[in-house]
Amino acid sequence: MKKKLPAARAKGSGEAGRPPRVIFITGLSGSGKTVALRAVEDLNFFCVDNLPVPLIGALLTRTSKNLAGRDIAIGIDIRDRASLPGIDRIITRLRNRYPIEIIFLEAEPDVLVRRFRESRRPHPLGGSIETAISAEQKSLALLRRLADRIIDTTSLSPHELRRLISSFYQSRKAMTDISLTLMSFGFKYGAPQNADLVFDVRFLPNPFFIPGLRDLNGRDKRVSDFVFTHRETKEFMKKITGLLDFLIPLYIREGKSYLTVGFGCTGGKHRSPAIVEKTAALLRRSGLELNVVHRDIS
Repeated sequence: MKKKLPAARAKGSGEAGRPPRVIFITGLSGSGKTVALRAVEDLNFFCVDNLPVPLIGALLTRTSKNLAGRDIAIGIDIRDRASLPGIDRIITRLRNRYPIEIIFLEAEPDVLVRRFRESRRPHPLGGSIETAISAEQKSLALLRRLADRIIDTTSLSPHELRRLISSFYQSRKAMTDISLTLMSFGFKYGAPQNADLVFDVRFLPNPFFIPGLRDLNGRDKRVSDFVFTHRETKEFMKKITGLLDFLIPLYIREGKSYLTVGFGCTGGKHRSPAIVEKTAALLRRSGLELNVVHRDIS
């Protein structure tokens, strides 16, 4: 995952005299851009989709003074293909005036193909879906390189993506707050591309092999009790909570606005959800607001 935090940020939506934060949401067709835009719209962002790239500067100039402190989200996609080659110069100029963040959404090609076929919608570039996806990846390569955050939505449902995007921008007090997400996942389905920190808990005894626990998950008390019966689990929790207690204030001090911490086991059903739930409970006692995502629990 690539992260390039902007050099300057607004201290929060609604503060008088500060420029609005501008979020560009872009990426591959079928990867969830509409879901992401709706998520920030629900957080009171002023949203515009598929605005021609040459008009972005004029839009920001006209609207930024009349939004009563609202931040702005702009959707950019392959439908404006002709204007994309010069977008790097436009964004460079805009960064001198506004706190800019670029989110790029993508997914594995076979997943994108499946999504298009299930929705029965044509790809914006037309023709064969596989060929269109390949052409789109090449056309959007520049935007992907410019992105502050690249999110792989292959394993995310629309609801999970919506929660993840919302967690980046809700209850933010820029330099004094952080949006923290704890995510459980299964390594057999791939590590999450949007995680900042990943911890492997496959060394812990596996409830999958215990009769009566296999069909449960880590949110169930019986599974959690089994996981935390073992000495190595308790020792791991001491070390991981100590590490997070050390790191989170430093991330906040450096101006990081969001942090995603992943915990993975084999299938993402037993050990990692139990660890995430316990870690979340401990961090909440410290007053931290956080979001919990169990990626591979259906």
